[in-house]
Amino acid sequence: MTISIDKPMFEEVSAFQKKSENNTRDLTMASEHDEAFLAPEMNAFGRQFRNYDAENERQKSVEEFYRLQHINQTVDFVKKMRAEYGKLDKMVMSIWECCELLNDVVDESDPDLDEPQIQHLLQSAEAIRKDYPNEEWLHLTALIHDLGKVITLPQFGGLPQWATVGDTFPVGCAFDESNVHHKYFSENPDFHNQAYNTKSGIYTEGCGLNNVMMSWGHDDYMYLVAKENGSTLPSAGQFIIRYHSFYPLHTAGEYTHLMNEEDKENLKWLHVFNKYDLYSKSKVHVDVEKVKPYYMSLIRKYFPENLRW
Repeated sequence: MTISIDKPMFEEVSAFQKKSENNTRDLTMASEHDEAFLAPEMNAFGRQFRNYDAENERQKSVEEFYRLQHINQTVDFVKKMRAEYGKLDKMVMSIWECCELLNDVVDESDPDLDEPQIQHLLQSAEAIRKDYPNEEWLHLTALIHDLGKVITLPQFGGLPQWATVGDTFPVGCAFDESNVHHKYFSENPDFHNQAYNTKSGIYTEGCGLNNVMMSWGHDDYMYLVAKENGSTLPSAGQFIIRYHSFYPLHTAGEYTHLMNEEDKENLKWLHVFNKYDLYSKSKVHVDVEKVKPYYMSLIRKYFPENLRW
């Protein structure tokens, strides 16, 4: 199911996001009398969001993360990971159990967050719930979008951080310069492969992102979990889960030549979601027990009680 929206209303969007929202209307938001979520100017560390050039120890570790990611994420590696994790034979558990398990994960690629993962999920979901009260599927999507990060835990194979988190990008075609720390791609074997280093590479223009292999990580894994367990989340929700880390697309506006019409419609919702995913990272904690009953009702509506992971 494709959900059409018109003019997502939020601040601090990229030029590409603004362009993609032209000629749109009627997206249902909270009343104008309600206090809408406003994007803060600084992250929890008092610095600009997604600033990968600042000179500090955290930024140095983030750059090292991207060096390893860009060197190792190849077509062969992605195929191997999709085959292995597509079996969904690591564990059987509920969505909420996975939310609690996620607190054991630290995201080394994120320069903006040092809070427990479940707080980021609930902060994002609650901010969206306030501004878009009628879009319950979007509230749930925000809650579960990062659950795939559990693949870095020992019981899920203990994948390294560079195979779990960070910005995602297509493999099998040229690495666009909009990718963070692009210089390290020169050490990736695919960078010099003539079959992979043209603009479209092994793909055709307009083929649709569903036919494009993305760098392996929590996004694609959680998408596989949702899809193979029969989630009834709409297409836009599954698109958000799968591509929310695809910053070269939804923020820089690159790789659009690979999109089809359904992708373009779903991208509008991803633009809405991205504001809350990025800017809701704060020190203000959500009362988990207070909001848990609401999200449990959504989980029961859109997912089976127990899922294969």
